[in-house]
Amino acid sequence: MVELGHHGDAEVGPGLVDLAVNVRQAPLPPWLADPVAASLANLASYPDPAPARAALAARHGRDPSSILLTAGAAQAFVLIAQAFRGAALPVVVHPQFTEPEAALLAAGHRVHRVELPPPYALDPALVPTAADLVFVGNPTNPTSVLHPASAVAALARPGRILVVDEAFADTTLGVDGSPEPSSLSGRSELPGLIVLRSLTKTWALAGLRIGYALAAPDVIARLSAVQPLWPVATPALAAAVACASPAAVAAEHAIAVSLAADRAHLVSRLAEIPGLTIAAAPHSSFVLLRIPNADKIRLALRERGYAVRRGDTFPGLGPDFLRIAVRDRATTDAFTRTLSAVVRDFTP
Repeated sequence: MVELGHHGDAEVGPGLVDLAVNVRQAPLPPWLADPVAASLANLASYPDPAPARAALAARHGRDPSSILLTAGAAQAFVLIAQAFRGAALPVVVHPQFTEPEAALLAAGHRVHRVELPPPYALDPALVPTAADLVFVGNPTNPTSVLHPASAVAALARPGRILVVDEAFADTTLGVDGSPEPSSLSGRSELPGLIVLRSLTKTWALAGLRIGYALAAPDVIARLSAVQPLWPVATPALAAAVACASPAAVAAEHAIAVSLAADRAHLVSRLAEIPGLTIAAAPHSSFVLLRIPNADKIRLALRERGYAVRRGDTFPGLGPDFLRIAVRDRATTDAFTRTLSAVVRDFTP
């Protein structure tokens, strides 16, 4: 039985270098920290999502009626599972983040899994034609695969709700260096499309819980009907406004460029370790590894001060997989030296 409720934060602990959680480790810039701090003076009033909805709508070229603020993007999976209880054939494309399936099961759905074979490229033909509720990640956690926008868009059709988890979209670059080359966040013409976004990864706001859904206004209204009252706190709404600004979007792009260089450095160091395979070409802030004895290697790394994410809790993977977060080059160099030594210990 796969542990769908296991996440990277369960791997971390005191004294461990965190390579298990895909949240950028950096202090908040003043343009983000200051509005969040200032919002604490307004906690006597109920949260007002209107400014954040307007700011995010402008950021994506959408109408505010097509935006729903959520307490982290993960809350949206629960809302979707509840709002579309009548789905006859819900499908989750794996390997991917496990919360969509967990939310569906909790709502009483019978889930059909589509498990992509290595190197985990999306083939729309693998999704049953009758599927009326489909979940796919892009880029996908934990594989770090970035599916072409055309492949994901091919899954949209009348009578189907297509949920695209773009929690890590702002970490991706096109071959020409352009930002978010596969995002569908502006594709309002695609029927039944729900795009989920997160502000917690790049901006180190996991503890603040802020994300949002983009969809047609009637779909947003359906999700809103099953959402608790005032689900997003005032400080999180202030963060959403700040992160939607043109300056923030430009900063996201600069961070993605820097991340790509750090990821290339990590990949080059990993490639020097015999017996280790990079499971798929990575495009986000994490890299998926396949290595014999990965379950034992993970525990050995903990003993040496490093927390990495186990892969056997993702449907479609198994005990020979580990996910590694991209960090700065000094951290990468120290980690890969340790990993290389540990691998040697488990090599016959």
